[in-house]
Amino acid sequence: MKLLISIPITAAFLIALLPRRFKNSAVFVALLAALALSVISLRSPAADALSHLMLVIVNIVSCVVLLYSLRYMQDYTQTWSFYSLFLLMLAGLNGVIIATDIFGLYVCLELASISGYLLVAFGLEPEALEASFKYAIMGALASIFILLGIALLYSYTSTLNMAEIAITLAATPKGALFKMVSILFLAGFGLKAALVPFHAWLPDAHSSAPTPVSAVLSGVFVKTLGIYALMRVFFTVLGISTAALYVFMILGLLSMAVGAFLAFNQNDIKRLFAYSTISQVGYIVFALGIGSPLAILGALFHVLNHAAAKSLLFLNAGAIQHATGERSLDKLGGLGPKLPLTSATSFIGAMSISGIPPLGGFWSKLIIIIAAVQAGYVWFAVIAALVSIITLIYYMRFQNLAFFGPLKSVNENIKEGPFSMKLAVIILALFCILGGLLLLPGYKDFLTGAVNILVAGG
Repeated sequence: MKLLISIPITAAFLIALLPRRFKNSAVFVALLAALALSVISLRSPAADALSHLMLVIVNIVSCVVLLYSLRYMQDYTQTWSFYSLFLLMLAGLNGVIIATDIFGLYVCLELASISGYLLVAFGLEPEALEASFKYAIMGALASIFILLGIALLYSYTSTLNMAEIAITLAATPKGALFKMVSILFLAGFGLKAALVPFHAWLPDAHSSAPTPVSAVLSGVFVKTLGIYALMRVFFTVLGISTAALYVFMILGLLSMAVGAFLAFNQNDIKRLFAYSTISQVGYIVFALGIGSPLAILGALFHVLNHAAAKSLLFLNAGAIQHATGERSLDKLGGLGPKLPLTSATSFIGAMSISGIPPLGGFWSKLIIIIAAVQAGYVWFAVIAALVSIITLIYYMRFQNLAFFGPLKSVNENIKEGPFSMKLAVIILALFCILGGLLLLPGYKDFLTGAVNILVAGG
C-alpha cells in the first residue's frame, strides 16, 4: 500500500528533474504513474473494503483525467509543474484513504489540499488567483478545526492510532470534550466536503481551475478529503451517534436543496456543474445520516456514480471551451452537429446525475429514496425526489442552450478535440451507462464490503 504514496511522489520529483526540452515527457511519466496506481488499487488488498472502494475511484478517475490532459494542457506553459502538483495531490488523496493514524490522515490531507490550492491558480488569471486565495483561506480554517480536534482527541485517548482511539472511546463515557471534538471534525471535514453552509469556496475554485483540475476536484477531491474522512472518523473512530446521524441528514438535505436552486439559473457551465456538486454531495451525506445498511449502500454507490458523471461533465465543459473559447451558455448554442460526441456524452452524464434510468445515478438515488421511506423519513424522501426533478430541469436547460438552437457564426468551423480527450469522455460515459451492473450478484460485494465496514463501525 505504500506504493500508492511513493509512486506519485517519486514521479512528481522525477518530472521536476527532467530536462525542459523533453516537453512531452512530463505527461507520459504522470500517465504511467496513474496507470500503475490504478492497477495497484484494483488488484492489491487494501486496509479494508471501504479503503479499497475509494482507492479504485480516486486512481481510475485521476488516470482518465490525465489521459484527457495529454492534449488539453498543451495550451498552458510550464505544464511540467502541473503534472508534478497533480501527482502530489494524488499522493495526498491516497494517503488520506490508507492512513491508519489520524495525524497521518491530517498530513496527507494537507499535502492534497496545498497541491489543490496551487492547481486552482495554475492559469494565473485574476479570477483563478482570487478563487485559489479564497479556497486556501477556507481550507486553512478547515485544517485548524481538524488539527484542534486531533489534539483534543489525543489528550483524551493518548494515542493517534484510529483503531486504538475507537477502542478507548467505546469503553469510556462520552463527555463535553467528545462533543467538542465531534463539532470540530464536522466543521473541518464539512468545509472540505463543501456542505452547506460551508460551501462558499467551491463554485469559484471549481469554475476557475483548469478543466482537468475541476474534474478531479469535483469527482474525487471533495469526496476523499470531505466525505470519506467524515465516514472514517465518525463511523469507525468516534462511533456514530443518533445526534450525529440527524445532523448529517439535515446538512445533507440543506446541501441538496440549496445547491440545486443555486445551479438553476447559472450561465457559466462550470459554475453550474460546481453548484450541482454541492447538491449531489448533499444526497450522499443525507443517505449516511439515515444510517441503515441500504442507505449507506446508496451513499457509497452515489459516490462512485457521481465521480464518473461529474468528471465527465467537467471534461466536456473543457471540450466546449477548447473548441469555442466560451463557457457561458448565452454565447453558445447549436453545438450538437459540430460536437456530436461532446453532446452525446454530456447528455449521458447529465441524465445519470439527474437520476434517469437505466443509468448508474438512477440506481443510487433510488436506493437512497427507498431507504429514506423505509426508515420513516417519507417527507425527506419527497424532498430528495423533488430536488432530482429540479436537477433534471437545469441539466436539460444546459443541453438545450449549449447543443440545440441556431449555431453562432463564430463557431462555424469548430470541431471535436483530439483523440485523447475523446477517449477519456467515452470511458467515463460507458461507466455511467454500465454502472448499475455493480448491483448485480458477483459485483455487489465491491460495495457491500464497504457498507459492512461502516455498519460495523457505527
